[in-house]
Amino acid sequence: MRRWLGRSALCALLCGVVSSGLQAAPAPLDQLPDSAPKLTLIIDDVGQNLAEGRRVIALDGPVALAVLPDTPHAARLARLAHRAGKPVMLHLPMAPATGPYSWSPGLDEATLQSRLQAALGRVPYVEGVNNHMGSRMTERSAPMHSLMQSLQRRHLFFVDSRTTPHTQAAAMAQQTQLASLSRDIFLDDDPRPEAIARQFRSAIALAREQGSVVMIGHPRPSTLRVLERELPKLSAAGIDWVGPQQMIAVRGNRAMPAHGHDGRYARPES
Repeated sequence: MRRWLGRSALCALLCGVVSSGLQAAPAPLDQLPDSAPKLTLIIDDVGQNLAEGRRVIALDGPVALAVLPDTPHAARLARLAHRAGKPVMLHLPMAPATGPYSWSPGLDEATLQSRLQAALGRVPYVEGVNNHMGSRMTERSAPMHSLMQSLQRRHLFFVDSRTTPHTQAAAMAQQTQLASLSRDIFLDDDPRPEAIARQFRSAIALAREQGSVVMIGHPRPSTLRVLERELPKLSAAGIDWVGPQQMIAVRGNRAMPAHGHDGRYARPES
């Protein structure tokens, strides 16, 4: 397994994106670095189960843990992940998700911002945010624009989990010039091991086709078994496993072909 970049190198890469690529149109594909295909893995819904969270942290690579703020082990697992050098993300609930931290239609701006701040207070060492559920919220341009501005002020990145084909979150992140990514593949919508392995192979194929892939899974026993078996094979397969911040630098805030055109995400609805 290749070693992933240290924090200082990641910061230098990301600052380069923020100071150049994010201030203008996305860089043309022929100007992006010519290197091995890159893969980023995010595990959502961390915090409910301590043992499964520890297994995620034990994966040998820069797996990012997206931690739910309203779970019993959120803070502990975030601290353990940070100590192990793993990226920590806030898995921000959005409607139809409910609860005290959920961003939901009808809430005023002050309430949304208060919920974001409270959620961040529950998960230490957060480097970025992605949405938990959110099919009813990420389709709304105005609150997504507000969220991206808030994350920009906090120097946090955003990953659009793409839980609806009509999401406006990635487009708003790009419009706001926020460092961001979009999910390409869900590993375990079908929790059967053979289905997860098939999705993992699809992720590898997509990484080779378009140069990079961002995949999201969950800390289920079946998913973890597949990952524990397959992730150590990435280096021999010629795939670089990188954290979200390095992937942001690699992609230069560009939309992949499935998510937009000429590097731009689908335009938000007026």
